[in-house]
Amino acid sequence: MTDNKKDPSNKELSNEEKKGNNSAFTLVRQKNGIAHLVMDVVGDTMNTLKAEFAEQVTNVLAEIKADSSITGVVLCSGKKDSFVAGADINMINDCKNKAEVVALSRQGQMIFSQLEQLTVPVVAAINGACLGGGLELAMACHARVCSDDPKTALGLPEVQLGLLPGGGGTQRLPKLVGVQKALDMMLTGKQLRAKQALKVGLVNDVVPNSILIATAEKMALAGNFNQAVKFKSSLVNKLLEGTSFGRGIVYKQAKKSVLAKTKGNYPAPVKIINCVKTGMEQTPAKGYQIEAEHFAELVMSAESAQLRNLFFATTLMKKEQGVADVMPATITKVGVLGGGLMGGGIAFVTATKANIPARIKDISHQGISHAIKYSYDLLNKKVKRRFMRHSEMQKQLSMITGCIDYSGFKEVDIVVEAVFENLELKQNMVVEIEQQAKETTIFASNTSSLPIGNIAAKAARPENVIGLHYFSPVDKMPLVEIIPHLSVAGKTSDQTISTTVAFAKKQGKTPIVVKDKAGFYVNRILAPYMNEAAILLLAGEPIDKLDKALVNFGFPVGPMQLLDEVGIDVGAKIGPILQADLGERFAAPSAFSKLLDDGRLGKKVGKGFYLYPATKNGKSTKKGKQVDDSIYRLLGIKPSGSLSADEIAKRCVYMMLNEAARCVDEGIVRNARDGDIGAIFGIGFPPFLGGPLRYIDKIGAQSLVAQLTQWAEQHGERYAPCKALVAMAESGANYY
Repeated sequence: MTDNKKDPSNKELSNEEKKGNNSAFTLVRQKNGIAHLVMDVVGDTMNTLKAEFAEQVTNVLAEIKADSSITGVVLCSGKKDSFVAGADINMINDCKNKAEVVALSRQGQMIFSQLEQLTVPVVAAINGACLGGGLELAMACHARVCSDDPKTALGLPEVQLGLLPGGGGTQRLPKLVGVQKALDMMLTGKQLRAKQALKVGLVNDVVPNSILIATAEKMALAGNFNQAVKFKSSLVNKLLEGTSFGRGIVYKQAKKSVLAKTKGNYPAPVKIINCVKTGMEQTPAKGYQIEAEHFAELVMSAESAQLRNLFFATTLMKKEQGVADVMPATITKVGVLGGGLMGGGIAFVTATKANIPARIKDISHQGISHAIKYSYDLLNKKVKRRFMRHSEMQKQLSMITGCIDYSGFKEVDIVVEAVFENLELKQNMVVEIEQQAKETTIFASNTSSLPIGNIAAKAARPENVIGLHYFSPVDKMPLVEIIPHLSVAGKTSDQTISTTVAFAKKQGKTPIVVKDKAGFYVNRILAPYMNEAAILLLAGEPIDKLDKALVNFGFPVGPMQLLDEVGIDVGAKIGPILQADLGERFAAPSAFSKLLDDGRLGKKVGKGFYLYPATKNGKSTKKGKQVDDSIYRLLGIKPSGSLSADEIAKRCVYMMLNEAARCVDEGIVRNARDGDIGAIFGIGFPPFLGGPLRYIDKIGAQSLVAQLTQWAEQHGERYAPCKALVAMAESGANYY
C-alpha cells in the first residue's frame, strides 16, 4: 500500500502509511477488493492537474494492473469540498511553443486513455467542483457518481480562457451527453449541477455526500453500468444526432450561432465545433490528434493570452485586501437606503451571495415591496429551472426585510445608500445614519457621479464615509468601484476601505479602489467614447451602423443602445458634472437636449435612439428593437454614413484609451491592471484585447499618439493625446 493521505472513506491511515511519498495520487486498498485512488495535491487547497503528475499516475496505474486482488477502483478527492478544479494554468503558460503544448495535450490524453483501458471497473466519486481537466479525468472513468451538495458542479469552462478541453474532453463528452448538449456546455463554459448532470447522462447517479464513496464502491463491485448512461433525447434530437447529415445541420447551426455572438473575435468556439465534428465523423485517433493541435494553436493565440492574463489578475485581486495589512471588520447586518432597482439589487446580492441579512429603508411601503419583488422574481426563476429548492428560496427571501423608518438600523455594520443623485439628500442621509446607527457603522454611497468628499461634508464621522459604486443590473454586473474620500471634513479610514472591499467580495463582486474625482474611473473613460459616438451620429453616421461597428469590435452592445439602456436622462446628468470638473473635452453635443425635450429617455419609456416594443406579461409583443428614424429629423441629420466601420470603432475607442491613460497617470486607479479590469467588468471592453491599457501596449503608444495628433489637427483639440501617452511614445515605455 502506498499512502500518505487520509482516505475520504474516513478510514484513518497508520503513521507508516502517512509517511509515504509526496505523490498527489495514493492507492488505498479496502477489504472488499476495491481500491480507493485518492487525489490530494500536497499544500494546495484545491486539486489541479499538473504536468509532473504524469509519472505519478502512470506508476499508480501500473500498480493497479499488477495487483490481481483489486477488483475495482474508486477515484476520489482527498479535499473536503472539491474534486478537481481543472488543470494548472501556469503549466500552459510555461509552454514556449506550439510543439510543447501539443506534447502536453497528447500526454494528458494518453494517461486518461490508460485509465479508461483498465480491465477493472473505475468509478469517479465526485463531490464539489469537477471542472475542466477534472471532468476530463472523470469522463475517462467507466462511471461517475456525484454528491447532491450545492458545491458540486461539472463543466468544461476552457472557452472562457480562449481554450478548448485538451485532455480528450471534446471527444468523450459528445459520446456521453450527445453532440448538441456537449457543444452547448463547451461553447458557453456552463456548469451543471448534480441533478442536471444526471438528467443529461453525464453521471450515473446522485447521492448524499455521506454515502458517496459507499455508492461508488457498490457500482464498482457490480460493474454493470455499460460504460455510460445513454443520454435521454427527444425524437427530433435523435433524428438530428443519429445520422451524419443530421449532425451536419447541428455543426452548421452551432457555427452560425457562435459567429453571430462572437463576431469572429474569439477563435476557440469554432475550433471546439471542428474537434467534435472530426471525432464524430472520422476516427477517434483523428479526433484526439485534432484536439491536441487546435488546443496548441489556441494556447499560442493572442486572444487566449489576454484572457489568461485577466484570469491571473482577478485571482490575484481576490487575495488582496483593501489596504495592505489592515484587516477588515466583520459585517453581520446591512442596511440599504432606497428600494429602487439599485437598492433592490444590492439587497439581493447581500442576502443571496454574501449570506448577510439586508434591511431596506424606503419612503413608502410600495418601494419596499418593489425591492423585495425584485429578489423574489430572480429567485423564483431559479426555482422554476430547478436550480434551487423552494425552501431555499424562502430562506434567502427571509433575509431581506424592509421599513419606512429606521427601525432595525441600530445594529447594522454598513449602510449602502442608493437614493436619487441629489447631493443635499445624500448629505442628509449621512447625518441621519450617524444618529440612528452605531458609531462604527460605515456609510457607503452608490453615487455614480457626485464626489464622495462632498457627500461627507456634513459628517460627524467622515472616516466612516466611502463610495461603493455598483453597475446596473447589480445581480449581473461583476464590478464595483470603491471610492475613499479626502476632503475638508476628513478622510476615509483604512479600516473602512478594507472592510468595504471585503464586503464587496462577499457579494461576489470584483472591487477596484479608485480616487474621488468626477466620474471616478469607469464613467470617466466611458464619457469620451459615448460623446464621440454622438458626434459621429450628428455628422451623419446612422445609429445602427455606429452600434454595429462597436459590437463587431468586441463590445457587448453599441454606444447608442448603451445610452438607451442606461437612460439618456442619466447620461445628461453625468455630462455636466464631468465637464465642470475635467474640462471641455467632456462637453456633450448640445443638440442632445432635443432628445430630452421630446421625452426620449431610452428603453425605460420605450423610445430613445431605438423604439422598444411594448411588453405584455413581461414579454415583448413584437420582435426586437428598431431604429427610430424620426430621431434624424428631430436632430436635423441626413444619415448617409461616409466612414468605414473600422474608422468609427477607432475614433470611439481611441478616445477611451486616451482617457484611461490619463486616469493611470493621475492615480485615479491604483495601477494599469485595475484600469483594465475596471473597463472589462464595468463597461464590457473586449476581454480578448485585455483591457484599454493592454490594448495601448498592443498598438503602441507611438502609433496611438500619431493618430490622435492627426485627428486633433483635422477635427479639434478634444483628440489631443494626453501628456502621459506622449511621454510613453517618446520613451518607448509600456504599461506591462
